[in-house]
Amino acid sequence: QVQLEEFGGGSVQAGGSLELSCAASGYAYRNYCMAWFRQAPGKEREGVAFLDADGQTTYADSVKGRFTISKDDAFNTLTLRMHSLEPEDTAMYYCAANTDRKLRCQRYEHTSWGRGTQVSISS
Repeated sequence: QVQLEEFGGGSVQAGGSLELSCAASGYAYRNYCMAWFRQAPGKEREGVAFLDADGQTTYADSVKGRFTISKDDAFNTLTLRMHSLEPEDTAMYYCAANTDRKLRCQRYEHTSWGRGTQVSISS
């Protein structure tokens, strides 16, 4: 059974940085799609960053150049480094996995989810 747990949310001022981590267990996460999503109050869930099993990354236009997704295979950890944060980045951030897919992850629904971690950016 896939288990995902996020860490690292918090509150910072605009222009600041945060790093989110996701601890994955229950499957060989390095072989499948992983991603970060976010959902702000009153808005639809948005795919922020996707990581294919071959290392290819895809980002939402709103975060390109500011966010970086990566993984640490030794610790089964997925990371999202966020810089130049804006108030519009305020949302609940979720780690997600798709154990049916390896590539072009941004095209597919993700099937396993963490509980989320709150990120709040003040102006």
